[in-house]
Amino acid sequence: MIERRLRFFSICILLVGAVLIGRLYMVQIVHGETYKEKAERQYVVGANFFDRGSIFFTAKDGSLVPGATIKTGFTLAINPQVLSENSDIENVFQRLSEITEIDKETFFIKAGKTSDPYEEVVKRLPLDTANKIRDLKIPGVSVYSEKWRIYPGEEMAAHTIGFVGYKGDEFAGRYGLERMYEPVLVRSRDGAFVNFFAEVFSNIEKSIEGESLEGDIVTTIEPTVEAALEGELKKVTEKYGSEFSGGIIMDPKTGEIYAMALYPSFDPNTPQKAKDSSVFRNKLVEDRYEMGSIIKPLTLAAGIDAGKITARTTYNDPGCETLNKKTFCNYDKKSHGRAVSMQVALNKSLNTGMSFAVRQMGNTTFADYMFKFGVATTTGIDIPNEGSSLVSNLSSTRDLEHAQASFGQGMAITPIQAVRALSVLANGGTLVTPHLVKEIRHNIGTKKKTEIQKSDQVISPETSEEISRMLTAVVDYSLKDGKVRLENYSLAAKTGTAQIAKAGGYEEDQFLHSFFGYFPSYDAKFIIFLYTYNPKGVQYASETLTDSFIGLSKFMINYYDIPPDREAPPPSTVQ
Repeated sequence: MIERRLRFFSICILLVGAVLIGRLYMVQIVHGETYKEKAERQYVVGANFFDRGSIFFTAKDGSLVPGATIKTGFTLAINPQVLSENSDIENVFQRLSEITEIDKETFFIKAGKTSDPYEEVVKRLPLDTANKIRDLKIPGVSVYSEKWRIYPGEEMAAHTIGFVGYKGDEFAGRYGLERMYEPVLVRSRDGAFVNFFAEVFSNIEKSIEGESLEGDIVTTIEPTVEAALEGELKKVTEKYGSEFSGGIIMDPKTGEIYAMALYPSFDPNTPQKAKDSSVFRNKLVEDRYEMGSIIKPLTLAAGIDAGKITARTTYNDPGCETLNKKTFCNYDKKSHGRAVSMQVALNKSLNTGMSFAVRQMGNTTFADYMFKFGVATTTGIDIPNEGSSLVSNLSSTRDLEHAQASFGQGMAITPIQAVRALSVLANGGTLVTPHLVKEIRHNIGTKKKTEIQKSDQVISPETSEEISRMLTAVVDYSLKDGKVRLENYSLAAKTGTAQIAKAGGYEEDQFLHSFFGYFPSYDAKFIIFLYTYNPKGVQYASETLTDSFIGLSKFMINYYDIPPDREAPPPSTVQ
């Protein structure tokens, strides 16, 4: 019995010792700098030492590139009480201003606060400047280490990363990932001294309960791809005088977003310089639009999957059609003849062809498929303020609303919802969850990887392959008359042009141009979505966005060394 007790107590002592050694390692090695800084700062009256987790991009080779991090520098501070008693303040100013730029009026105002022991004069000084000031050894003049948030890429992925700032007295993430992952990125620095055992067991408890722990986040954003997308959006916006343009590049099989951008953008290092705070909105996630003809492939996929149409199903095209006393037409308001196939209706983007497809499957079946494509639900993307769609027309009892929805009018969805829905066509028929964070790296050494979530089948793999073939034919033979097709690579794509909605109708001369495509067509590695809002002097998305899509496709093929998937496109059999 005595031996058993001794054994039990020995094991307990060993366990406690292991915990203490582990904790000492964390305090002295992992968090040594943090506690050192706390100890130093407790002697500085009124100082606020900043710390925050980092946000990383992931390069093609897997290396991490800082997107948001902490920079160390120094603050020049004065003690007005000491200066007023022992120094020639004019002389102090002259000596300091020879080393670093100081606003004279501000300096003397702060030096005049003789009841205040601490006033900051200049922040974010480099080390060499701080050392020169220290070497002066002026009583009442000190330099202290400080840290602050920086965004090394400046405008790169600004809408995705967001920034930190004050809201009232609270300093925290205000937009983007900075806000979404605030519980992970924020650092608790409530005091220089913490009860040792309380902290040990508090962290153990958090780990057991699965609470989010402080750490860094690793995003899916690839910086070179992000730069390529941003460059194209800038070119389009400036060339056509658009109000703004946006784009997303995503893996349609996993939902990993390689690039997400809007132009105009902003520099999160200096958000105060933005002309209007509306530029901070991530319109790709927050705003909804009537997308126009990029919805047509969803309509045809629904009809094919329901067994009601095929690519060769034909109809007589009237050019214009009247339903529930309202008339809608093809883009050219012309009939394209008798026995027009669904492939031709897609190639030529005929509204009447989509209306025909809805009649073949029925309004209820069409609406059910659209709901399965996720147009009525948010995507769950890890960005704050995700907007909701406006798709009540799909619940209408009238034929008109369903016909209009079939060609992308009368229902409004967010760009990220559009990308998720269109990815179903590219990935074999499932609905993925778009996401921007690949992994969370906790300070205690653990990692939490994002799980790839997929829904049940929305359409069959066979339907996915068939609609991909149809969209490939659009690029090979119809998009700019086939002049932009790639001989050895299959691209599946569709353009969209929609009037911009206003109260009670539509703007007469304002349009939203959209474009989506994926490649290789039958084993898609990437889906690209582009849109530009109210371009000037140009009519169709095929004119504004085709070159950008083809350029980005070629870049991605070369950058990721995607092998050719065909020798050459087959001769056209489209009738």
